[in-house]
Amino acid sequence: MTRTLHLNAFLMNTGHHEASWRLPESDPYAHVDLAHYVKLARIAERGTFDSLFLADGPQLWSNLAQRPAGALEPLTLLTALATATEHIGLIATASTSYNSPYNLARKFASLDIISGGRAGWNVVTTAGAEAARNFGLDAEPAHAERYARAAEFLDVALKLWDSWEDDTIVADKAAGVWGDDAKIHPARHQGTYFSVAGALNVPRSPQGYPLLVQAGSSEDGKAFAARYAEAVFTAQQTLADARSFYTDLKARTERAGRNPDHIKVLPGIVPVIGSTEAEARAAEQALEDHIVHEHGVARLENLLHLEPGTLDLDRELPADLPPESAIEGAKSRYTLVVELARRERLTVRRLIGRLGGGRGHLTFAGTPEQVADAIETWFTQGAADGFNIMPAVLPSGLETFVDQVVPILRFRGLFRTAYGPRRTLRGRYGLPRPANQYLSPAPTLV
Repeated sequence: MTRTLHLNAFLMNTGHHEASWRLPESDPYAHVDLAHYVKLARIAERGTFDSLFLADGPQLWSNLAQRPAGALEPLTLLTALATATEHIGLIATASTSYNSPYNLARKFASLDIISGGRAGWNVVTTAGAEAARNFGLDAEPAHAERYARAAEFLDVALKLWDSWEDDTIVADKAAGVWGDDAKIHPARHQGTYFSVAGALNVPRSPQGYPLLVQAGSSEDGKAFAARYAEAVFTAQQTLADARSFYTDLKARTERAGRNPDHIKVLPGIVPVIGSTEAEARAAEQALEDHIVHEHGVARLENLLHLEPGTLDLDRELPADLPPESAIEGAKSRYTLVVELARRERLTVRRLIGRLGGGRGHLTFAGTPEQVADAIETWFTQGAADGFNIMPAVLPSGLETFVDQVVPILRFRGLFRTAYGPRRTLRGRYGLPRPANQYLSPAPTLV
């Protein structure tokens, strides 16, 4: 069977570049403007993207001077976008560290019903003391503990999504029977982190479960993905690293008893597109010129767990950084940034410039053909099943990608020309609808 490229639009207010809001074309208030997101969703749907994605976290991100901060709650926003679109999948980040399984399972089931089977959940464990202090904790839980809680959280959510059989609703008006109580299965879960007694108070949704997405690339993250994830958003800087990650994750998934074709690996790419390579690089430089470096230094010192004032803009990173094993939050991103700086011998100033567009994701400046070439190379050489498209500037970056890169991918036979008969997000990603675990045959996620 011919492989199909998958494209997800990662939407972030005025764009992924931290200075995008400073451009004349940008609206500094776009991050709380529903019309802005409706426009972006419709552009992505015009490009026949599989899905769009909203990141989130239960804390105020960044210094307010740096870029637009604060965000609309993603499940609420995606519910609005569900009524403004017809085909595109709708993926939201939600934390297993600072939510309860019952409430979150109900919200995602509701979004799946409202959208006609287009919901996806990016499952995160949430690093950082800032978030922990918003929920009565003095510090973030340990990395391994966060993943142990996440695993139990997912197990409970799966029980809840299966707590109604598909044919529970009888709707027999003549007999006066609306539903069959025998087809309800209370969760009856008693575990380390959660105790959940009853069944969900919303019927089983069109997909059964939302598409399960994961974004961690640490050892704990990869083990979790192999067990649960159906799409993985990852940050990789080189083709070699991407191939290694792809091969490892597929093997882990198979060892977990799952079909490796049922987990899709989507590295992030920040495309800066111009009619010539020189034009693209000039646009990239214009964005970098708008970076306020003291913001970047503060953010980098926080990521690297360094005291304020440690870094010098015109020097390389210190030689005595903490090892990854000492890092409790964002382990994989920490390693990626340090390895990038060491490999290319970047000064702090140049490293901030490289991170300004994608926070460690691959940035690529070039013509539409060159962007398409890069995507095709990674896709055909065992490094990706598709890409998390992260435009540096929105909406213009997404429009340019849809109007200039997507037609090339279609011409090369890599990407669909129209949405097909499969209407659910799982269908777009080539995944089956999960069997209900309370029924025979035995439950499976493959």
